[in-house]
Amino acid sequence: MSPSKSLQDSIIHDIALAPEGHLKIDWVRAHMPVLNSIREQFENEQPFAGLKVAISLHLEAKTAYLAKVVQAGGAQVTITGSNPLSTQDDVCAALVEDGITVFAKYNPEPEEYKNLLIRALETKPDLIIDDGGDLISILHSERPDLREQVRGGAEETTTGILRLKAMEKEGKLEFPMVAVNDAFCKYLFDNRYGTGQSVWDGINRTTNLVVAGKTVVVAGYGWCGKGVAMRAKGLGANVVVTEIDSIRAVEAYMDGFTVLPMIEAAKIGDIFVTVTGNRDVIRGEHYDVMKDGAILSNAGHFDVEVNKPELEERSTQVRTVRRNIEEYKLKDGRSVYVLAEGRLVNLAAGDGHPAEIMDMTFALQAMSLKYVNEKYQELGKQVINVPYELDEQVARLKLASLGIAVDSLTDEQKSYLDSWQEH
Repeated sequence: MSPSKSLQDSIIHDIALAPEGHLKIDWVRAHMPVLNSIREQFENEQPFAGLKVAISLHLEAKTAYLAKVVQAGGAQVTITGSNPLSTQDDVCAALVEDGITVFAKYNPEPEEYKNLLIRALETKPDLIIDDGGDLISILHSERPDLREQVRGGAEETTTGILRLKAMEKEGKLEFPMVAVNDAFCKYLFDNRYGTGQSVWDGINRTTNLVVAGKTVVVAGYGWCGKGVAMRAKGLGANVVVTEIDSIRAVEAYMDGFTVLPMIEAAKIGDIFVTVTGNRDVIRGEHYDVMKDGAILSNAGHFDVEVNKPELEERSTQVRTVRRNIEEYKLKDGRSVYVLAEGRLVNLAAGDGHPAEIMDMTFALQAMSLKYVNEKYQELGKQVINVPYELDEQVARLKLASLGIAVDSLTDEQKSYLDSWQEH
């Protein structure tokens, strides 16, 4: 699509911001060698020629480059955000100049935000990349008229996959969706190292406070929680983990962390990070026992893990004391601070995961989209895993970009492993 046509069709804040957006995209492209390799492949093969692709992801520079890679594969790409506070207006403008239709602005009102999602779907896409499941939910509830051409798609995150599996269980899912989050090259690196680093980038940038010596409470010890706890420990914090899963709780204990129920952790925590994918993880009874000055943040997809209505009920005043920091003055005089309105602190108050990490994740997204386009007629209406060969291909490309070689099995070793007889 020509830049003039994409500008005419798009809804963005200001096209004049494009130069800064181009610089951001150029920077991440220089640090995403795996995606660069896939772009070359797509340019040659044109796997999406004549197709329309709708993307809903956190709309910043790394996501923008993924959109450009899909476009290089022949697709007509439309992109929107997956969170009101993570969209970067300069990146949106740059994409429009590159011929991609964009329906996204930073911090739109809730109704406008939803309308932007619907506008992306009104292009009647053939393929979808989603983050959190909003596009797929709209297609299956409010706007089923827009899904007739959809062949399938790929879902980025844990929350979205939970929603998709619930739909599949009820027999409501109408096309195949690849669970990118469940791939090895996603959760082992993106969830653990990406979330671990970017959460603390966001917290430290926003608060400008020291972490060393403080008590950090991490709610949830999945792969994201592991990363957040590991990086907190590296910054010198005393780390407490809260969990509902007994096995993960034992794992956190064995990893050297204190494990407590939230009601006990709430009494001693200085900084809280929720990474569960569930709602009301921190709520009324926890606020009642928190220290004066406690800082609350969330790294789960939706802003429901920290229950803000119950915090507001206990407050006499709410004010913004610093960009992305709201102070809730409680009736007994204590102050509790919420970062980034309880939305993903690493994206709403930062730039998200490092480019080298998202290089692997978005390589999986691109390859998964190609896979579902090739196989959608035989995949059925279900949530499917990323094929191992795609996972392994991304890992090989990553190793090659790092100049790292690995061993291969000899024929004798293969035979040994395949034999059940006495060795």
